[in-house]
Amino acid sequence: MFSTRSKRRLAAAAAAVLAAPLLWFATSGSSQAAAAVPAKDWLHVQGNQILDQAGNPVWLTGANWFGFNAGERVFHGLWSANLTEVTKSMADRGINLVRVPISTQLLLEWKAGQAAVSSGVNTYANPELAGKTTLEVFDAFLALCERYGMKVLLDVHSAEADNSGHVYPVWYKGAVTPELFYQAWEWVAQRYRTNDTLVAMDVKNEPHGRPNESPRAKWDSSSDVDNFKNTCQTAGRRILAINPDVLILCEGIEVYPKDGVSWSSTDGKTYDNVWWGANLRGVRDHPVDLGANQDQLVYSPHDYGPLVYEQPWFAKPFDKASLTADVWTPNWLYVHDSNIAPLLVGEWGGRLGQDARQDRWMTALRDLIVEKRLHQTFWVLNPNSGDTGGLLLDDWKTWDEQKYAMLKPALWQYGGKFVSLDHQVPLGGAGSSTGISLAARYGGGVEPSTPVPSSSSTPNPPAGACGATYTQTSAWSGGFQGEVTIRNTGTTAGRAWTATWTYPSGTTVASLWNGVLSTAGTAVTVRNAAHNGTLAAGASTSFGFVGSGPAATPVITCALT
Repeated sequence: MFSTRSKRRLAAAAAAVLAAPLLWFATSGSSQAAAAVPAKDWLHVQGNQILDQAGNPVWLTGANWFGFNAGERVFHGLWSANLTEVTKSMADRGINLVRVPISTQLLLEWKAGQAAVSSGVNTYANPELAGKTTLEVFDAFLALCERYGMKVLLDVHSAEADNSGHVYPVWYKGAVTPELFYQAWEWVAQRYRTNDTLVAMDVKNEPHGRPNESPRAKWDSSSDVDNFKNTCQTAGRRILAINPDVLILCEGIEVYPKDGVSWSSTDGKTYDNVWWGANLRGVRDHPVDLGANQDQLVYSPHDYGPLVYEQPWFAKPFDKASLTADVWTPNWLYVHDSNIAPLLVGEWGGRLGQDARQDRWMTALRDLIVEKRLHQTFWVLNPNSGDTGGLLLDDWKTWDEQKYAMLKPALWQYGGKFVSLDHQVPLGGAGSSTGISLAARYGGGVEPSTPVPSSSSTPNPPAGACGATYTQTSAWSGGFQGEVTIRNTGTTAGRAWTATWTYPSGTTVASLWNGVLSTAGTAVTVRNAAHNGTLAAGASTSFGFVGSGPAATPVITCALT
């Protein structure tokens, strides 16, 4: 069943189609996207994808920047770095989403009109912030993100404004009651309900706690105060009652009872244990229910390497395959693979070049993110993150190029440019040389190199004609990512398509999405998936893949029946 809002989306898309009969359309996944550019940048969910209002799949790829959650009550680094320069540098380097940790205490202060000027801002480095309260600094950051084509994910990181507040396992503490926690989120939803720069809300960072600890977060279908499933569901519904277009992110917890074990057990051996916020095993039996707005739900696990904590799976030989089978799939990846909901890996990262196991873990997770097109926000921009380091070095200006090179393949790129989540503004802002807008990425369904046909075009293409366009979207040492667009250039609808090409020896397709892959030696064949075989005349669809070995531009033969 479609929600009322979903029906409105479909009606709006249909109206756009009727209003622009000569424009082409693009299909991807099970969505058909109208060529008209949406006026707003709100996002919603379909299966395990996140889509824009026209039904185009988007890829949220960003980073964290903390400080509003801490005692300074503003971004860390503003004691020496300039807010505009740091924000612009993120956009120029492909960060299209910034996850901003904050405290419930600060939100309640803002709600009560008690925003103060922070001593954490150096006004010599930030003259434009002189005299601004912490709320005004946050609003100035939102305005910069709008200027540079980035979006924001707000994350309640802790109950209290405390640099170590995230260590406390639950979302209520002292004067911050569960009800005040909900009211703080409602205030945010109300204040920014028309601001489509703030597109997502992460209800609470890393709920955790072990079976013999109190308090601790659990996940079941009760309404108990410590049940995070119910808390995320309640907060989500209250937020969406105010703004039904914002994405709601629900993280996991730390432990989940094994089959046949109840939450009353205090024996840690009877639970499956993983990172704080990473245990989403409960979703299978107790999914979050957002009612009519279920198409706004995203689950958000966290994952780290051995330099953060020596988890048991790091004590034995491991690789991407073993981590996927033993850790990621049972705890959270199944949510994506079962098409339950999208995943956004809200925190992952760490230091490079200090531990071979750490480097192997981080590369493996990066490759999984790229292969599955998982959404992600890397931890972290801040160089003062003690156990991970940052994308920036200690001067808050210079980028760690080794770490950035590792991250770059997991940033949304198309045609050698980074892709914004804003339909009008390229990532990096007006005149950007490194980014494009979301509208430019889809171009009303027309690939950048393909002209739009007009009613006077001659000769008419034959029925069943098919064209294929290849774009290398990113590359790294030992691998690359490509995207192929299949277009029905004929005059009648087709029901199935096939794309074939041959790679040179040493280059292979490692994984592929939105199609069915088969290989024979160096010959590659891709057939449509069940959901994207039908193409109307003039319509197109695309599939993507990760390649291993030297990047090569294939000559693709396309067939449509």
